[in-house]
Amino acid sequence: MAKQGSGSILQFAPLQSSVDEGFWHRLSSLKLNKFGIDDSPIPISGFYAPCSHPQVSNHLTLLAESLPSDSNDESTMPPVIRGNRNRCSVPGILYNTNTMEGFHALYKQGLLKAEAMKIWEDIHSGKAVEDCAVLSRVLLISFADLKKWNFHYWFAFPALALDPSATLVDLRPASQWFTLEEAESVSAACNEWRNSSVTADVPFFLVSIDSDSHAAVKHLKDLEACQRDGQKLLFAFYDPCHLPNNPGWPLRNFLALISARWNLKTVRFLCYRENRGFADLNLSLVGEALITVQQGWREQQCVPNAVGWELNKGRKVPRCINLAKSMDPTRLAISAADLNLKLMRWRALPSLNLEILFSLKCLLLGAGTLGCQVARMLMAWGVRKITLLDNGRVAMSNPLRQSLYTLDDCLNGGDFKATAAVRSLQRIFPAVEAEGIVMAIPMPGHPVSSQEEKSVLEDCKRLNDLIDSHDVIFLLTDTRESRWLPTLLCANSNKITITAALGFDSFLVMRHGPGPFNSIPNLKAETENSLAAGMDNLALTNTDGQHRLGCYFCNDVVAPTDSTSNRTLDQQCTVTRPGLAPIASALAVELLVGILHHPNGIFAEAEIANSSSGGNFELPLGILPHQIRGSLPHFQQMTLLGHSSNSCTACCSTVVSEYRKRGMQFILQAINHPTYLEDVTGLTELMRSANSFQLDWDDDIEVADDECVEL
Repeated sequence: MAKQGSGSILQFAPLQSSVDEGFWHRLSSLKLNKFGIDDSPIPISGFYAPCSHPQVSNHLTLLAESLPSDSNDESTMPPVIRGNRNRCSVPGILYNTNTMEGFHALYKQGLLKAEAMKIWEDIHSGKAVEDCAVLSRVLLISFADLKKWNFHYWFAFPALALDPSATLVDLRPASQWFTLEEAESVSAACNEWRNSSVTADVPFFLVSIDSDSHAAVKHLKDLEACQRDGQKLLFAFYDPCHLPNNPGWPLRNFLALISARWNLKTVRFLCYRENRGFADLNLSLVGEALITVQQGWREQQCVPNAVGWELNKGRKVPRCINLAKSMDPTRLAISAADLNLKLMRWRALPSLNLEILFSLKCLLLGAGTLGCQVARMLMAWGVRKITLLDNGRVAMSNPLRQSLYTLDDCLNGGDFKATAAVRSLQRIFPAVEAEGIVMAIPMPGHPVSSQEEKSVLEDCKRLNDLIDSHDVIFLLTDTRESRWLPTLLCANSNKITITAALGFDSFLVMRHGPGPFNSIPNLKAETENSLAAGMDNLALTNTDGQHRLGCYFCNDVVAPTDSTSNRTLDQQCTVTRPGLAPIASALAVELLVGILHHPNGIFAEAEIANSSSGGNFELPLGILPHQIRGSLPHFQQMTLLGHSSNSCTACCSTVVSEYRKRGMQFILQAINHPTYLEDVTGLTELMRSANSFQLDWDDDIEVADDECVEL
């Protein structure tokens, strides 16, 4: 260490780094959401303050606000907040590599010299005199392993090396260097400087003392005025170091400025330090140094050598920090779950709209084999808000095929599927906002007694409210008739509706067309008033005149009826090949994501694979079909198109109109009288006409036969 008046080489206490966790979280967010694989240098700002403790040095700190914001505005510079006495800003640059190999391959000495060159240029241009904050800079190289939350990094604080080094003539506590009068005046002047919002974070300044022991603190640009007055002059700086025999690192570049700019050979300096926010002249140091440099060193073309890489436990190696253990498990789970989605946007799907997926509210009607798989697929796509509706209990046969249940859910008669599924989803992903609704769906062909009417109508109203409060409805129940009421309510509310249905070795996945009224494309539910206003616009076509896509019931010529009574065991259970449900569920969710990213949303026309007429939009997710039908025996899959029917028992304008006019009474009549829907939609008359046509045709054949016999 340098001794007072020893005439030894002036040695500086290296600056130390400190990184707040918020910095790494902000960097991770920028990497995933904004920068992707772009490894261009990132501007940053570090912060430091004068030493404020006799045994602890202040570090240069990086905070979340040291980085640019993660918004998409054009500005890439981090915001600089001036006037904070505890945050003297230090400009810098960050090189964040995409791989660990890239991190090790960085030309570190070249990067350090490039940053030192910026300081040298600012000295010669005069910028360092006008804005002395640029005398200090920070360089950071890093690699962020976002799968394991490991951050490898290395700091450098570029400093211009004097050649030869400065010689220390004298160094002592400031209280021993000033007279009592001077000490009081210097303390008062420094406190005033530090308490002013204009100068609080100006780290380099001048302290002049006149013959009357009156001290004044001035900007560097006032140097000539101070020299003319013949006053005592000290070059002062905020010293983050606490050591009694060494000045802090910022003095290095300060001396380079003094020598190159003003050609001074003897320099008196003040290492300004504090205690409890006030100047502490016992902790502060005053020193005198001799500067002798080689000929030509002061020319801008002659760039001094640069030093400044931070040591790690005395060695020149990078540091590593792991944040996984310190992070909240839920937050860690969210970051890990979002990682794949955000990586998809780097190259494959730049237009992927994660905000829509994160805010989407999905209602799953049925928590069986399909419901479990769809819920898992939705979470994988980033959907957080999931409601499952089912009135069944978990049976012993369920856990093998229904992925959200275990044996414990089957004990003591079995837990309700809706509540057990929610518990499982929350164990898988704690951030999911899942809700389980235990409720049966009223169905046509399942008549109710007068005593049950009130309860059934309440269930109808509750189902209607659930559909209104969600953005997407999945029909995943195991009977045809249980899909009728949700289909009608979704057509009425113009909701995105997706059906998945299983056979033994075949499946159907389809999106329902919009409701039978003109409406603007919108993911959110329309209000009841706006729906009522559309009553006069009921139609089979969309706003652009295209024919509406059909619903699950549009190809049927009979109303849904009771399909569960008087059935054998294999008919009561959903008997399918085990691989069918995961395939259909995945396609159902992929179909939803396609709808959400199509310019026309629910109003998008159907596209068919290998069709020359399809694909009007260049969509990164591919075509958007209406129906997908698959067959496992042949490992085949087809995309089909089916238009809406004006005799559909669930979505035609006649049925929706009757529902709006009569409300729950219409539903009750459809439940208790299966043929009522056929009568309303004209299917009864259609079938009667068909039968009549068949009889007439048979009579004609008989006549023809008779005539042939006669011949």
